[in-house]
Amino acid sequence: MAETKPTASASVKATSVQPKKSGNSISWIAPIVCIVAGYLIWRFVFGAESGFTDPDKAGGFWPKHHGPKGALNGIYEGGIIVPLLVGMLLMVFVFSIERFLTIQKALGSGSISDFIRKVQYHLANRNVDAALSECDKQRGSVANVMKAGLRRYKEMINEGGLDTEQKVLSIQKEVEEATALELPMLQKNLVFLSTITSVGTLVALLGTVMGMIRAFAGLGASGGGSDTNALAVGISEALYNTAIGIGTSALALVMYNVFTTKIDSITYGIDESGFTLTQSFGSLYK
Repeated sequence: MAETKPTASASVKATSVQPKKSGNSISWIAPIVCIVAGYLIWRFVFGAESGFTDPDKAGGFWPKHHGPKGALNGIYEGGIIVPLLVGMLLMVFVFSIERFLTIQKALGSGSISDFIRKVQYHLANRNVDAALSECDKQRGSVANVMKAGLRRYKEMINEGGLDTEQKVLSIQKEVEEATALELPMLQKNLVFLSTITSVGTLVALLGTVMGMIRAFAGLGASGGGSDTNALAVGISEALYNTAIGIGTSALALVMYNVFTTKIDSITYGIDESGFTLTQSFGSLYK
């Protein structure tokens, strides 16, 4: 009976990479908390009675204060859309801080390119253990993927049942599985920043339109006379919404681009890690 050669799919061991545990609590709780905080800031900070010459003593959900004494109190006159915009601004801060901490941890310690050069040097000298030590020092996403690949790399050196091509495929599969676990953690919650980039402007436009409607309604109620107060309040409502919305969207766009640039550099490092491992093994252990 003819001897059958083991196939790569049958011989490759299960991945040693363990799924990362990550809660989605911030993704659900943060937007709600930020919107509520936005209303509280608008109602009790911007809308504090002491900040108006003619406060509405009745209070309630939306007191009709008049005569703001300062710029912050003037923002209160932007209307009920302002709390939503302030909530979005808080979301930008919260998710920017969260992404910054996560991505900084993923970058690890030291330069990614220097780390890869050191690993390449150790592999060229057939010193896999030294390369693994470099991964423990770097401790970033690139190092995690590299470490998973190096472990399989070390196993394949002493694996006698596979040919070189199958061993390289085994290493490549391990790197791909490790990459699939690392990348989602980097991109998580960026959708909030990208959404606010466009939605913030649209919400501001809604507030602007409502302010202009209020302005011309006040002008119409006076019969086109000299009731400039209602007109001024309506226009200020429109402009405050426009300013806050554009500022929020601009900040979200800047932070989104900063984080995607950092993620791209990590992704490039991961791709280079996989190439380094497969090319090194293919050339040294034929």
